[in-house]
Amino acid sequence: MANTTVQWVAKYPILSVQTHKQLYLVELFICGIIILMSMLIYFMVAVLGGVFGSFAGAQVWRLRARQLVADEVEGEHIPKSELRRLKPLIDRELIADHSQCLLCGHSLRTLDMIPIISWLVLRGRCRYCHKFIGWSEILLEMGLAVLFVLSVYFWPSPLDGTTEIIKLAIWLVALVLLAILFVYDWRWFLLPDRINFPFIVFGGLFFVLNIVQSDNVVSLVAGTLGAVMILSMLYYILHIVSRGRWIGLGDVKLGLGMALFLMDWRLAFVVLFVSNAIGTLLVLPGILKRTVKSQAKIQFGPLMIAGFLLTWFLGDLIVNWYQALLLI
Repeated sequence: MANTTVQWVAKYPILSVQTHKQLYLVELFICGIIILMSMLIYFMVAVLGGVFGSFAGAQVWRLRARQLVADEVEGEHIPKSELRRLKPLIDRELIADHSQCLLCGHSLRTLDMIPIISWLVLRGRCRYCHKFIGWSEILLEMGLAVLFVLSVYFWPSPLDGTTEIIKLAIWLVALVLLAILFVYDWRWFLLPDRINFPFIVFGGLFFVLNIVQSDNVVSLVAGTLGAVMILSMLYYILHIVSRGRWIGLGDVKLGLGMALFLMDWRLAFVVLFVSNAIGTLLVLPGILKRTVKSQAKIQFGPLMIAGFLLTWFLGDLIVNWYQALLLI
């Protein structure tokens, strides 16, 4: 306190020592208010992420219900019991729609749907049938809460303009779409166009806004085209060569959306490397133990999404580290 007071006296020599102490306390108070406001903002962002995580979880099951109905119309073999359980989710009009337990069909109240808290209080069980509802709901809510906060905290530019705020909003919506794609592909080996196409559209909007802000449009467009070639065109070639056995068209479309967000061929290479590295680490032990067949079908969408998110937050560090390594 004494040293701080001396600093204040040196800064404002005309004021008395008592006045310096008062100004110092005022500054501490203002700093405390700023810190509290920042914490409140991040808390609200986390709550928003949790709410959208709950929304994403609900949309996963609605998408599955629509997919089962479409498959049935086309004459494909579908699990009838699952269709009966999920069909009520799409039979109601949107205005009359409300959440319900997928196990007992009981309508859920507001207290049953508080993100994260309801799952923890009820220990992951339905309040009415007491059956375990699964882990995807809590993981989606917590995952998007964390990703929303990290996105705001590490946003590369100051959020002091309309364009940057719009770009952040587009990115947060993209995170929700990626969460839906992650769970859906993990469960059913499919990346639905209902989510993939909006992801590409939002990626295009993000790209256009960056073009408007850019001082070097040619470099940005070239980097984006390179990213598209790596994350979408390369996968499309693999899809054609393997006749869909190695890579599905859903992965090709997902890669296109990712390229539009990254806008950098170097970051696209990082996604490619990290995605395949994660897949190798997950699959190789099973192959060595012969619990996984070498020709087993692997959900590549979640691996791409994991690699994309790691690259979004850490890609520049990885690229700079690699470039520095080459110069050694």
